[in-house]
Amino acid sequence: MTEKNPVVQRLHDLHTLGFGGAPIGNLYRVIDDATATTAVATAWDLGIRYFDTAPHYGLGLSERRLGEILSDRPREDFLLSTKVGRLIRPADAPRDWDDEGFAVPGDLHRVRDYSASGVRRSIEESLTRLRLDRVDIVYIHDPDDYWQEALDGAVPELNRLRDEGVIGAWGAGMNQAEMLTRFVRDTDIDVVMQAGRYTLLEQGGRDELIPAAASRGVGVVNVGVFNSGILANTDPRQQAKYNYEDAPREVLNKAEKLAALATAHGTSLPAAAVQFSLRDPAITNVTLGMRTAEQVERNVALAHAEVPEAFWAAAVADGLLAVDPRTYADRPGTVDPGAGDQ
Repeated sequence: MTEKNPVVQRLHDLHTLGFGGAPIGNLYRVIDDATATTAVATAWDLGIRYFDTAPHYGLGLSERRLGEILSDRPREDFLLSTKVGRLIRPADAPRDWDDEGFAVPGDLHRVRDYSASGVRRSIEESLTRLRLDRVDIVYIHDPDDYWQEALDGAVPELNRLRDEGVIGAWGAGMNQAEMLTRFVRDTDIDVVMQAGRYTLLEQGGRDELIPAAASRGVGVVNVGVFNSGILANTDPRQQAKYNYEDAPREVLNKAEKLAALATAHGTSLPAAAVQFSLRDPAITNVTLGMRTAEQVERNVALAHAEVPEAFWAAAVADGLLAVDPRTYADRPGTVDPGAGDQ
């Protein structure tokens, strides 16, 4: 096992949720600047010190808002990550609204670019929007169909930028575990952001990715822990979305069984969904999307909720979980046993 990158080790040592910045980029609906400002300020007041964003989020709006809000905070007191792979450029045929899920004007668009020059330009432009002189972590964003371009262009450039001190660490962020595992095995990556593949409902990311990351000292930031919404409410039917689509009947059935089990043990489905990730000793950080101060307060409460040990034992006994994630602390190939005690 190799040592963790210092920035990734610091992220682990923070023992705090991460603030996911897509919602303040107007994901799905418009929020005003005051709402975004209050959300970030509340996160800060409640101890959150890791903020994640991307050019993709609102065509730069999330970065601009975070940059403005954090500009008066001591730079050494927080960690910030952004992403590369999508350059923001004027649209040749402007639309009234963006067509990729963000409620922002469509006068700009995204250009996929995983080349070395594209990565450097992307980071330079992000630094301007963020009002920063460095980024702590940069993730290669959704390179699912661009593996070779990312391997030949983005990876060596991110290594150079890390050596130059422009960034502290680099990683890749995806909705799949297989290619992230390839990054861990084939590159000098520092951290992966795994979205939706290691949750209370599904644990495929635990099969190869997390053990590979643990054995090489690569951090794992877990996101998408509500699986697009089905685990976000006490009653999963309230927002029965799974992987951005309507949840299949078998998935909804399993979520309903987990919800009933949580209620029977005096807790809730969302609390169990968040605590599932926090229990695993190999998870470096859990980052949740946050839109309003109320969402921030709720997420922080979920991160501090006590889910009874009997719930985890019953979930395993009922076949809803293969194993209690805390048991990985006793197995070879895992790291950072304190991470589950947040």
